[in-house]
Amino acid sequence: MTTNRTRGRWAALLLAVITPLVAEFTLGNPPPRMAWLLLLWIPIYGAGIVLVRELVRRAGTGRAGVLLLGAAYGIVEEGLALQALSSPTIYGAAGWAPRILGVNGAYTELQIPYHAVFSAAIPILLTDLIVPSLRDRPYLGRLGTWLAGAVFVLGALLLRVTVVTAIDPGYQAPPAMLAGCAAAVVLLTVAGLRLKPRRGMPPAGPPGPVAAGAFGAVAGFGYLALLFPFGGATQPAFTHGGWVAVPMTAAAALAVVAGWLLRRWTAGGLWTDRHSLGLATGALVAHTAFGLISNADTVADRIGLAVVGAVMVCLLALLARRIRRSRAAAPGRP
Repeated sequence: MTTNRTRGRWAALLLAVITPLVAEFTLGNPPPRMAWLLLLWIPIYGAGIVLVRELVRRAGTGRAGVLLLGAAYGIVEEGLALQALSSPTIYGAAGWAPRILGVNGAYTELQIPYHAVFSAAIPILLTDLIVPSLRDRPYLGRLGTWLAGAVFVLGALLLRVTVVTAIDPGYQAPPAMLAGCAAAVVLLTVAGLRLKPRRGMPPAGPPGPVAAGAFGAVAGFGYLALLFPFGGATQPAFTHGGWVAVPMTAAAALAVVAGWLLRRWTAGGLWTDRHSLGLATGALVAHTAFGLISNADTVADRIGLAVVGAVMVCLLALLARRIRRSRAAAPGRP
C-alpha cells in the first residue's frame, strides 16, 4: 500500500509536469528561449489536470469524463482566469469572427476543445501509459486531491495577477459573463462525473496504430488550421467577414466525425495501448508542426521548436518501444 501511495504521488507529479509541456511548450507557447514562463503555468495546468484525473477516476466516467472535465478546465482558464473568451483586446481574438453575446466565437470554439484534448486527455493518457499499474485508480488520497484543488485555484489567481496584467491590463469581464462561465463549469463537471460510458454504439474494427496516428495528425492539424489565424490572416482559414462561418462549421463537423469514429473504434476490445499512443503521437506531431507555422516568429524560435518536437518524438518512440516489449512479455494483455 505504501509503495502504491508513493508511486501515485510520483505519477501525479509527472502528470503535473507533462501537462503544460504538452499543452503549451510543444506548440511553441512560450518559445523555448522563454521556457521559464512555464513556471507560471504549472500550478494551474498541473494541479488542474491532476484534479480532473482524480475526480474522473473516482467517478468511473472514463474518457468522456476526462473530456468534459477538460472542457470545464478550459473555461476556468480562458473564461475566468484569463477572461480571453470575452475580452475585446486580448490576442486580437475579438476580430477572428463576429462576437456572439460578448463571446469571442471562433476563439472559444478553438480553445475549449483544445484544452479538453491537449490539456487533459493526452497528458492523462501519456501518464497512464508511462505508469500502467495505476491507470484505473486515483493517484492521490482525499487530502492530496483537496490540495490539488487548492493549488489549482491559486494557480488561476496567479495567472490573473501576472499574465493578464501584462498582456490585457484593465479588462474585467462583466458579472453576467463570469456567472455564465461559472455555470458552464458546474454543468460540465456534473456531467463529467455522472455520465457513465454507454454501450449502445456498435463497435468497429479500428485501424492499425500507424493509421490511427495518421488520423490523429489529420484531425489535430485540421482543427487547429480551421480556427486559428496564421500566415498573416486576421480570421480563420484566411476568410473575411461572414465567410468565417465556413471554417467554423467545418471545424465543428470535423470534431463530431472524429469523436464518432473514435467512439466506435474504442467500443470493442480491439483498441490497444499501441492504438492510443499512435493516435496521441500523430496529434502531437501535427500540433507541433502547426506551432512551427503559427507561433514561431523567428528563425531561432523555429529551430528551437523543431528541436523540442524532435525530442518529443524520440520520447514517444521510447514509450512505444516499452509498450511493445510489455505486450510481448504478456501476450494476453492489450
